[in-house]
Amino acid sequence: MALVILPGLNNLIEDISEEKKLPSQVVEVALREALLKGYERYRRTLYLGISEDPFEEEYFSNFDVGLDLEEEGYRVLASKIIVEEVESEDHQIALSEVMQVAADAQVGDTVVLDVTPEKEDFGRMAAATTKQVLAQKLRDQQRRMIQEEFADLEDPVLTARVIRFERQSVIMAVSSGLGRPEVEAELPRRDQLPNDNYRANATFKVFLKEVSEVPRKGPQLFVSRANAGLVVYLFENEVPEIQEGSVRIVAVAREANPPSRSVGPRTKVAVDSIEREVDPVGACIGARGSRIQQVVNELRGEKIDVVRWSSDPTQYIANSLSPARVEIVRLVDPEGQHAHVLVPPDQLSLAIGREGQNVRLAARLTGWKIDIKNSQEYDQSSEDEAVAELIAHREAEETLQRDAEERLAAEQATRAEEDARLRELYPLPEDSEDYPSDEEASSIDTDTEVTNISNGDNETEPKSTSAEEDGPR
Repeated sequence: MALVILPGLNNLIEDISEEKKLPSQVVEVALREALLKGYERYRRTLYLGISEDPFEEEYFSNFDVGLDLEEEGYRVLASKIIVEEVESEDHQIALSEVMQVAADAQVGDTVVLDVTPEKEDFGRMAAATTKQVLAQKLRDQQRRMIQEEFADLEDPVLTARVIRFERQSVIMAVSSGLGRPEVEAELPRRDQLPNDNYRANATFKVFLKEVSEVPRKGPQLFVSRANAGLVVYLFENEVPEIQEGSVRIVAVAREANPPSRSVGPRTKVAVDSIEREVDPVGACIGARGSRIQQVVNELRGEKIDVVRWSSDPTQYIANSLSPARVEIVRLVDPEGQHAHVLVPPDQLSLAIGREGQNVRLAARLTGWKIDIKNSQEYDQSSEDEAVAELIAHREAEETLQRDAEERLAAEQATRAEEDARLRELYPLPEDSEDYPSDEEASSIDTDTEVTNISNGDNETEPKSTSAEEDGPR
């Protein structure tokens, strides 16, 4: 068969490579795979309306497509095994036929033959299949390259530019910084900041939240402006002491999208210093608040509280409620991490915060359940009684859970013992020492098949079922 000419093949590959931001070699591979699928479709259409499709899934595994970039065309090639008697024309070729052109040919050798159909015979359905497969292969390659490019980035924070809007999501252009072109990323509604103005071509710092491995339409990268990792990155960039290691960020609690519009975004950051003479809070705030102001500006005015971490839960809880002034912290249930915090009446609303935001973030930051109490109205005896009831209730629930787990473990052990006893009474064939292993069984089956084929008998006698197999378990 002659070469099927594709006018402008080189220009087509270059255009696709530039448009999809893919190497030309990748485009060539995708085109070859698409043309091969088109050929399969062409072969299958020959049987439409005449008989059932005779081709199995792996039938065309010995076929390939060769591109000729110099003459701008392609050929369909088939690898065939030389045999004495042909059973499948698509996979085998007769020795007598090959010896007409190669006298030294032998049975078992492989030859590659040109089986390209005429361009007119290829058909509209086959051409449509080729187009669809090529588009899918190119999308797959784009996803794969994006995943490889961004999956192992050391720096998860990227600079993103707003491109367009889709429903409630913002589609942004991001770059990995590895010299490759920008790719699209999606900023979902839940990861946006209420104070951001997402206008076209506006730039933002975003946190790379996910590199999707699930094939889907649209962007494969998902970024966030609400992730706590963005706050950590911004402090690391602005505070040299954090970069040097003398100050470390211990915990971050962030509420970038408060439940009510009347409450703005807020973050609490707990910091500690490795060196005693370094003030971690002062280092993060900077002279006249210059360092923290840079972080606040990037987060569009988000309120940020920097507090000092402490290994003492009492002190840590008091610090976490900043800027409120705390009188006493009572750890009423240390095991259940429950604390009562006593504050003066004038500090009560400040400690709780608008709609409970301050105490909610403090609880997330410390990991303790915090109850804010008015120090002047606090009745310790009645509060202790109430806490004692809560502790008793918690311990009762833990006991019930522990008992349920013990019962489940005992039931499983009993079932295992019963299964072992029944197996001793009614052993299975595989329990026998003479029973062959998986490898031995495979070898026996193979030998049996070879023997049957050599005898010309493809039928096997049904296996008899042993009494042990039919017996109760």
